[in-house]
Amino acid sequence: MDVRPFWLAGRPTSGDAELTVTNPYDGSVVAVCSVPTESQVAEAVAAAAAVRKEAAALPIHVRAEALAHVSRRLAERADEIAHLITAENGKPIFWARGEVNRAISTFRFAAEETRRQGGETMRLDTEAAATGRLAYISRVPHGPILAIAPFNFPLNLVAHKVAPAIAVGAPIIIKPAPATPISSLVLGEILAETGLPEGMFSVLPVPNDRAADLVDDPRLPVVSFTGSSPVGYAIMDRVPRKHVTLELGGNAAAVVLADADLDWAASRVALFSNYQAGQSCIAVQRVIVEESVHDDFVSRLVPAVEALVTGDPADEKTQVGPLVSVAAAERVEQWVNEAVAAGARLLTGGTRDGATVAPTVLTDVPRDAKVSREEVFGPVMIIQTVSGVDEAFAAVNDSRYGLQAGVFTRSLDNAFRANREIEAGGVIIGDVPSYRADQMPYGGVKESGSGREGLRSAMADFTYEKVMVLTGLTL
Repeated sequence: MDVRPFWLAGRPTSGDAELTVTNPYDGSVVAVCSVPTESQVAEAVAAAAAVRKEAAALPIHVRAEALAHVSRRLAERADEIAHLITAENGKPIFWARGEVNRAISTFRFAAEETRRQGGETMRLDTEAAATGRLAYISRVPHGPILAIAPFNFPLNLVAHKVAPAIAVGAPIIIKPAPATPISSLVLGEILAETGLPEGMFSVLPVPNDRAADLVDDPRLPVVSFTGSSPVGYAIMDRVPRKHVTLELGGNAAAVVLADADLDWAASRVALFSNYQAGQSCIAVQRVIVEESVHDDFVSRLVPAVEALVTGDPADEKTQVGPLVSVAAAERVEQWVNEAVAAGARLLTGGTRDGATVAPTVLTDVPRDAKVSREEVFGPVMIIQTVSGVDEAFAAVNDSRYGLQAGVFTRSLDNAFRANREIEAGGVIIGDVPSYRADQMPYGGVKESGSGREGLRSAMADFTYEKVMVLTGLTL
């Protein structure tokens, strides 16, 4: 098997070590990737620092066309890349195709936002002392970006870091998850076709235990991290003077109120508790149901969960595939068993076969159980009954996380109340918390992170406002 090179300052390069990527479903070898040496990592950082001024000065049309090229090439290679995602991640091909389509849109949105960039003027002669003065306000990149990406969306979550970086003219170093580096390396191939200046991007599949040196390097003033909360906050604590953006975990809640369409709610909750095998920070984990419709809803939900097709992710019919590793599946199984031992009732699922966990529904779960308090990151949901709207929204907020929440209701009053009272970065009315449009602001509060993704929001996060004051003008 050929060894895939990594991308050092826009050039394909090989190191002195290799990383073997395996399929989580059957353990087969998917690819062998070259791993950069410490000196090659240092070279990539030096190249990013050296090109920062040239990158910031790139004309808007150059940046926009590079992003549009990536979008077009992803579309041309969509089927190939979807199968690579399925192979390295274990994501069913149905969901992998969806991820590629989202990445295509993400780069297209970025190209459009790039062309909309412009400065703002502000007359300052609102006071006599500032007569003849005008402010011009522009946004300037902080500098080169270190992007640390997770395994669960190995293409689109990388896109959400790369696309806004190019849009604002910031060099970027991508550290993909060791389990899923192939998508990032393919993206490197496409970026190399754009003619962006040398040093504008590097893709470095280094092990996690070598990431600290990159995090610490003062030449990378921005760290954009997506992953678990403990790791994210450890990074923030490590480099408190850097600009750190964190998109972290959650234990997302879906509220089903008495006026909801129960068939729609049950079908959406069933699917989106288990999509990506539950390995999404906005997968439905907690289902909070108003008491008056509890039995009716559960009678629809459990059959909908049991009808999901679990199995080989390469099969077009599969909806639920394996977790990223056997170890991840064993952890989820252990958490379910602990909850049952503590008094929870298992309504369906709870079994494991290798890296695959059957879609699982629990009820009567103790509030201190891990499946209730922590982020499961597996195909597990818990059902909690509440007396009404007051208790429902309080239950959503009874979490140290606050990424997104979903509220199934037909009431406009309940919708706006949910938006006022629920402590989360996003509130999805009439659907699951798993809904995300790639152009919208996306991020959380509390221990779900800081900063926002979504193209315009990320572009703002990667830049700062700079003011030039013109003096002596006749306005």
